[in-house]
Amino acid sequence: MRNYSENESRQEIKKHQKRHRVFRRLVVLLVLILAIAAGFTAFEVHRLNPENRFAHLKVIGGNSSAPVASGTFNLLLIGSDARKGDTASHSDSMVLIHANLKKHTYDLISIPRDTRVYMNGYGYTKLTSVQYVSQMKNGQQQGILDAVSAVSGLTGVPINFYAETNYWGLRDMINTLGGIEMNLPFKVTLTHPWNKSFTGKTYPAGLHSFDGTTVTELVHERYSLPGTDYGRQQLQEAALMGIAKKVMQPSNVTKLPALSRSLSKFLVATNLSSEDLLSAGLSAKGNFNPAKQIRYRQVKGTSVRMHDDVLNADNAQIILDKNQLQTIISKYFKS
Repeated sequence: MRNYSENESRQEIKKHQKRHRVFRRLVVLLVLILAIAAGFTAFEVHRLNPENRFAHLKVIGGNSSAPVASGTFNLLLIGSDARKGDTASHSDSMVLIHANLKKHTYDLISIPRDTRVYMNGYGYTKLTSVQYVSQMKNGQQQGILDAVSAVSGLTGVPINFYAETNYWGLRDMINTLGGIEMNLPFKVTLTHPWNKSFTGKTYPAGLHSFDGTTVTELVHERYSLPGTDYGRQQLQEAALMGIAKKVMQPSNVTKLPALSRSLSKFLVATNLSSEDLLSAGLSAKGNFNPAKQIRYRQVKGTSVRMHDDVLNADNAQIILDKNQLQTIISKYFKS
């Protein structure tokens, strides 16, 4: 074994001390990095917490003096007939959603497209016409806001958010998810599909696996369905259930940030940010059960031939049962 001289021993001791100083600095640096990361994560968790994220929300449709409780919001989901390049479109379907992210419940109510509503500056008309007429005169953004106001005025619900999708947006979103399972409540025959190759195709009642194109054709069908518009609402409910189940699968929850950033690919217009969607998505429990936590309802209506102030002509409009509507709103949209 080699014997070190006194000088060599001092040099070895210095090298040893230097290595320890470097190691200590690395440890301190690592601790600082972890502390910063932990602080940033805590900040993100606080910022994306639903009760913080969805508090003191702006009301864009309805009475702004009646704000919703923290951790909840009201969203109007619009399915339009907008085609690429269109500057105006009709609201083919509307679903009002009350999300309670504290209770993890989502109450939905469909508003038929032909529902008689009041349009400011014009009078009474069909709901489907409000967005189109306003967009033709005032532009795309104002048209959506006027549609939101019409639904808010009809239901008495202050609305915080809107999201409009069309044929291509819905199709692409479902395809991005890899298709969905959809439980058809009855047999469906496609009579007026956008994709003409689907004309006459029939799908039996029951559970099916569908791609985006098929789902989009199904939720647009109404002429062959029991109750026409009300039958279409049931198909839209089945599609929303299928989407919710697919999104909340463990393998897809990790994709929520990427999906939220891809929002513009699927929606024609919205005032939801990607962080709003991420907060709402991450608030769902790991044992998310759409069949129990998503509660869908329809309101009975009567088709009556009445004067349309916008078209200045008589046409068939749906008059919703006011008592049933207000009972549902009071019980499920006010908490």
